[in-house]
Amino acid sequence: MGKAKVFVTRIIPAAGLGLIRAACDARIWEGRFPPPRDTFLEQVRGVDGILSLLNDRMDAAVMDAAGPGLKIISNYAVGFDNIDVPAATARGILVGHTPGAVTEATADLAFALLMAAARRIVEGVDCIRAGKWETFEPLVLLGRDIHGAVLGIVGMGRIGQAMARRARGFEMEVLYHHPRGETAAGEAAGAKRCATLDELLRKSDFVSLHVPLNAETRHLIDGAALRNMKETAVLVNTARGGVVDPEALYGALRDGVIAAAALDVTDPEPLPKDHPLLGLPNCLIVPHIGSASVATRERMAVMAANNLIAALRGEVPKHLVNPEALSRRG
Repeated sequence: MGKAKVFVTRIIPAAGLGLIRAACDARIWEGRFPPPRDTFLEQVRGVDGILSLLNDRMDAAVMDAAGPGLKIISNYAVGFDNIDVPAATARGILVGHTPGAVTEATADLAFALLMAAARRIVEGVDCIRAGKWETFEPLVLLGRDIHGAVLGIVGMGRIGQAMARRARGFEMEVLYHHPRGETAAGEAAGAKRCATLDELLRKSDFVSLHVPLNAETRHLIDGAALRNMKETAVLVNTARGGVVDPEALYGALRDGVIAAAALDVTDPEPLPKDHPLLGLPNCLIVPHIGSASVATRERMAVMAANNLIAALRGEVPKHLVNPEALSRRG
């Protein structure tokens, strides 16, 4: 019996790619950008498995193009909003992801963004590079104190808890709101629960977003939410770009409704080069690098590869999004 056929939509770290090449007949897209749609549909024809990235649209058309032999879509990401999970489940296709692998690295970046926005680090670097640093000035580039401030965490999952642990080192007061209700993890992380999002927004000096993107959380931070925040507040988003309404955020930053924002994710992603958010000095944006450490990306690659290979062997992947699909497999 020959090896299972798989399509890997981009080159991933060798630690995972080597496992796939050894176990499978792998077709690998080596381009920097995702395959064009028509090419993507052609590449998946007849495959038993697909390893996808978060910017690959894995919808019913892709699944049907692959054909009835498709057993698994293994996402090289924690989130899986790029995959039509109900469509996969209806076809008996397993969906894998990489939870836990990115927790600490993403929390590190979220706190780094918080600090950089609060103390206006990027503006300071720009000042130096523009040759504008001529003397010490008592009233230039004044930022916000982090030590002892109030941090509001929206979403008390793994990354939210890790963010709370980091905040304790700065003696911050930590509040949290979990969109789907109370969670004991918040109290365990030393955070106080806010019954409503509005309460958290009103009280927080910094707001950090750690929720998945779904119908409930899309544009969770809209114009009304931003107006509930303090004028001195900083918004940090390392979750998904669609959690924040970009037009509302632009207006809030431009008009001084909030002091600053720091974003690892945007909507759309990447932002067009002429997007108005890119022209604001109080909006710090980095290119979705929350998990971009060598060790983290290698862990993700191995987890995604193992999910893929397990399903192709008829086993249950360790990190399965839709266990209900198991009963629909032929």
